[in-house]
Amino acid sequence: MNPNDIRQRLIGSWDLVSYEIRTPAGQVSQTLGPDPVGRISYDAEGRMSAQLMRRGVPRFGGTAREKATTDEIVAAWRGYIGYFGRYTIDEVNSAVIHEVEAAWYPNFVGTKQVRHYVFEGDRLTLQADSPSGRSTIVWKRSR
Repeated sequence: MNPNDIRQRLIGSWDLVSYEIRTPAGQVSQTLGPDPVGRISYDAEGRMSAQLMRRGVPRFGGTAREKATTDEIVAAWRGYIGYFGRYTIDEVNSAVIHEVEAAWYPNFVGTKQVRHYVFEGDRLTLQADSPSGRSTIVWKRSR
């Protein structure tokens, strides 16, 4: 399949089904809980955006985010992943490369996040390796 065909399959919005990390020792963790919520979107011009969140993160006690407590900020930050940028396709390695322009985790900015893809029906699975293990994120085409 050529990159243009893959791009056509990617374009649109995808809703999060599951997110897990498997450590090199084989332990599985669900850092965003058993039922996270999220969406990833790809457009025809090569832009993407990904947002993932743990369900049930407690609301801040006040109405001004600038006045949130340290505990509130930590819970919110640990329960969220989000970034946007451009993307390219590496057909040879079955990968989509997210070129991060802005992110909740500042160390992602300016990096290329490689995600190996598999399409199965209306599902898109993205996998990535990191020092903490292999993440597997399953998405379902938004309706």
